[in-house]
Amino acid sequence: MRTLMIPSLVVAIAVASTACGPQAGSLQAANDTLGAAQVNAIEFSGTGRWYQFGQAPAPNLPWPQFDVSSYTATINYAAPAARVQMARKQTIEPGRVRPAPVEQKPDQYVSGTTAWNLAAPAGAAHNTAPVAQPQPAAVEERVMEIWATPHGFLKAAAANNATSSPSEGGSEVTFSSGKNKYVGIINAQNEVARVQTWIDNPVLGDTEVVFTYSDYKDFGGVRFPSRIQRVQGGHPVLELTVSAVTANPTVNITAPAEANAAPAPVAVTVEKLANGVYYLKGGTHHSVAIDQKDHIVVVEGPQNEARSSAVIAKVKETIPNKPIKYLVNTHVHFDHSGGVRTFVDEGATIVTHQDNKPYYQKAWDAPHTINPDKLAQSKKTATFETFGDKHVLTDGSRTIEIYKIAGGGHNDAFAMVYLPKEKILVEGDAYTPPAANAPPPTAANPFAVNLDENISRLKLDVKQIAPLHGPGVATMADLKAFITPRNTN
Repeated sequence: MRTLMIPSLVVAIAVASTACGPQAGSLQAANDTLGAAQVNAIEFSGTGRWYQFGQAPAPNLPWPQFDVSSYTATINYAAPAARVQMARKQTIEPGRVRPAPVEQKPDQYVSGTTAWNLAAPAGAAHNTAPVAQPQPAAVEERVMEIWATPHGFLKAAAANNATSSPSEGGSEVTFSSGKNKYVGIINAQNEVARVQTWIDNPVLGDTEVVFTYSDYKDFGGVRFPSRIQRVQGGHPVLELTVSAVTANPTVNITAPAEANAAPAPVAVTVEKLANGVYYLKGGTHHSVAIDQKDHIVVVEGPQNEARSSAVIAKVKETIPNKPIKYLVNTHVHFDHSGGVRTFVDEGATIVTHQDNKPYYQKAWDAPHTINPDKLAQSKKTATFETFGDKHVLTDGSRTIEIYKIAGGGHNDAFAMVYLPKEKILVEGDAYTPPAANAPPPTAANPFAVNLDENISRLKLDVKQIAPLHGPGVATMADLKAFITPRNTN
């Protein structure tokens, strides 16, 4: 009799367990609660704050904040494809001087392995129709954003043989998709509460991205978080209050032909500014090479390894048989520092403001395994020369003066370079000459005003300005005209 009761009890427990469904906090329970299998597309919208990644006003400060008046993300999980539309305006930090905020309306897309933006061509009239602008460097991040959404994470976990382990009343779910690893937390309410992943960045290497989801609500039959926070590189990049969600909207996102255009090769052109001084132009960011007796000084290693490698090759072609001894870095904004590691690998000493050195040292200690660059492979140690207000490099004949741009709102550890013999100033972001067809500014840019004030304060006799952005060389007369208020009547 007793031997018959034991198997009967086991059967009864098994039946009861099946009837109760999957264990709370498990991957299956989350799929059931959020209906991931039934959600093939989603659209959510809201308001909040967006922060400009890589553009902190000082090395120890968070990314600058923008107020977001509207945000809509539309996602097709099957493609995968997504569109993000936003209206945002920069928030001016107390005590910091910036240009008057202008509303921006980015319109960003990804479909499969193609990313693009819709925007009017640079310098075009206000009512010009937008065109597709390829964004190949954005594919990894935009696809990551799809799989980091709650429903996307559950779908990707199912497709990539995720593993699961208990975690604080729920479970921790881990899987890899391509080069990217994802770690998610499912809470006791069967909600995706957190998704952690890593993407490549030229400055930070394997950059942690953390999405936190909270305050789940029922939005017309689909359960979705009403609060989303995204932290990237240690600081917030998005804080969103969700107001509307639609499950399975019609989403047709197809890359236009121009978005699939092959990226143009990285081109560097050379313009001689004076004997031994060369303006290295091309694309959106420029550099300057200065020929010294037994070495070369380069000002700025921008964007990424591809750009800086092309600059290095052009420098060696232009000034053969000399090493690049110094790379002068104007500031840590990622578009101006993304290629600095390439110059470290080349053997150059990095000349930068003293506040930037600890930031670079910490950033470069991080792993670069997702997309190993030259420095990650060579494992060379960076050498720095830092300064507070002024630094001088000389070969005994030509003197290069490096000054902090004081009192500006753009960056607190910001440098410009002056060649007193040639009367050439090299600067980036303080003054960018407009394109020839651009309408004149209606208000003075405070960054350019501050640059003019610094030139006057230091009594620099500037004849040529080599901006690190823009169409080309300018003069002090051009700068003065740029900062003179226009009469719009």
